[in-house]
Amino acid sequence: MSILGNFLAATAVVIAYILKFYMWIIIARAILSWVNPDPYNQIVRFIHNVTEPVLDPIRSRIPHMGGLDLAPIIVILAIVFLENFLVRSLQQLALTLS
Repeated sequence: MSILGNFLAATAVVIAYILKFYMWIIIARAILSWVNPDPYNQIVRFIHNVTEPVLDPIRSRIPHMGGLDLAPIIVILAIVFLENFLVRSLQQLALTLS
C-alpha cells in the first residue's frame, strides 16, 4: 500500500472515531435535556459548549414540533450520512491507491 493510501485509510479511521464520539455527545445532550442537570457541573458545561455551536443554527431554522427538539435527530442523521459517504469513500480511495 502506498503512503498516500495508508494516510487516507488512517484519516478515514480517525474521522469515523470522531464522528462516533460526537454522536454520543449529541445523544448525551438529548438525554440531559430530559432532566434538570446542574448547570455548573463541568461535564454538563462541556457537553453544552461542544454541542451548542452545531445545534443552535439548526434550531433557528427548524421550528419545534410540540416541544420536541428535532435538532439532535438532524445532527445524528448528518453524522450517519458522513460516516457512510465520507468515511467509506476515503476507505475505497485508499484501497484503490494500494
